[in-house]
Amino acid sequence: MSAETVEQGIQRAGGAVELLRNSPIRPHTFPVTAEFTNWRSEQRAWRDSCALLDQSHHMTDLYVSGPDASRLLSDLGVNSFAKFTPGKAKQYVAVNHDGQLIGDAVLFHLEEQHFDLVGHPMVLDWVQFNLETGNYDATTERDDNSFDRVSGPPKVYRYELQGPTASAVMEKVIDGPLPDVKFFNMATFTIAGCTVRGLRHGMAGQPGYELFGPWEEGDRVREAILAAGGDFGLVRVGAKAYSAANLESAWIPAPLPAIFSGEKMKAYREWLPTTAMGSLAGSMDSPDIEDYYVTPYDVGYGRLVAFDHDFVGREALEEIAKNPRREKVTLVWNSDDVTEAIGSLYRPGLPAKYIEVPKARYGLHQSDKVLAGGKLAGISMDAGYLANEHVMVSLATVDIEHSEPGTEVTVAWGEDPNSTKPLVEQHKQVEIRATVAPAPYVQFARESYRAL
Repeated sequence: MSAETVEQGIQRAGGAVELLRNSPIRPHTFPVTAEFTNWRSEQRAWRDSCALLDQSHHMTDLYVSGPDASRLLSDLGVNSFAKFTPGKAKQYVAVNHDGQLIGDAVLFHLEEQHFDLVGHPMVLDWVQFNLETGNYDATTERDDNSFDRVSGPPKVYRYELQGPTASAVMEKVIDGPLPDVKFFNMATFTIAGCTVRGLRHGMAGQPGYELFGPWEEGDRVREAILAAGGDFGLVRVGAKAYSAANLESAWIPAPLPAIFSGEKMKAYREWLPTTAMGSLAGSMDSPDIEDYYVTPYDVGYGRLVAFDHDFVGREALEEIAKNPRREKVTLVWNSDDVTEAIGSLYRPGLPAKYIEVPKARYGLHQSDKVLAGGKLAGISMDAGYLANEHVMVSLATVDIEHSEPGTEVTVAWGEDPNSTKPLVEQHKQVEIRATVAPAPYVQFARESYRAL
């Protein structure tokens, strides 16, 4: 029997919201060591010294090659490809025909006619569908993450080295000065006799490099980095700390993809199996799935939109760009309210939804209501604890009128009614006061690290 498609699943469940809210699919985790020391100290490392993070297992790679590879990606991406040459990378963003976000991923231009699209599967699946159903002279090779891969290890290792001493570690491990590499550009290094490609990048908003190469060489490269990092406070970072790194750089990892409605997306829903979708969690309770959608402007990608080429959703985005509705912010949760919610677990009666730290997401697509004056003012999409700041925060998109730093809002935490997802226990919904702050929240990430 063939796998159930998303379109079939929506019909079976009686609607997209019901399908997603009660999906048994768990949120993605990082299948590496949870903690090498403890996640609080590991978070501190990328701020005070240098952190080594392993990205090899939790992301999917889609290699796109051929004469029409660039045209395919340009047709689907809001980004400009005018100066996108080999040796560069970009945050690739795709939208549906109405300008609503499908997702984002990092696109590496490895060689002429050869690209690697890396990230959550949402955008990768969309690209693969359009290649298979469109008129493009291109091919794909897919290397699923370690949850979904049928057998064997990843094709490449991928390490993130970041923090104030990252450059010093790199200079020692390559035994020489670093080349002048701009943000989101690549260079080639030799480490322990292995050729290593490096992207100038940093997940936690600190200076760093994303290093990758053939899987078979990964252990040798990692051990050389660890040996070189001994004099510079290098700390290995496990899955727990890594899961919260995006909260400092203000990258929202998984907004709900805008694919679950609309006649123009129906063919895609009939192609995509339900096993490829995620689960929807949070206090948002609208029966209309489109109320959960966001645009690139809502989540900070407006600067990436380029109207210098035709792409799916261009006409709609041109209208949206004239009057964006919402803006990405950081919400700093009230510490007393967070303490009260956690404390309810230790008192008789129905407790609040468990707040896991350092990352409090209990569905792949977290969507919690942000309220102002009791009315919906936005969506909180990713929450967690920043040990370096001693605060609980979430990344959210809020109406422009409520986006000024210092504005007081409320986050509704927990589901009412409770869904049947595996990570949802019986609980009561509570309100947690929050203060609007910039995104990124950390000043260095906001003002400096892209220029380093």
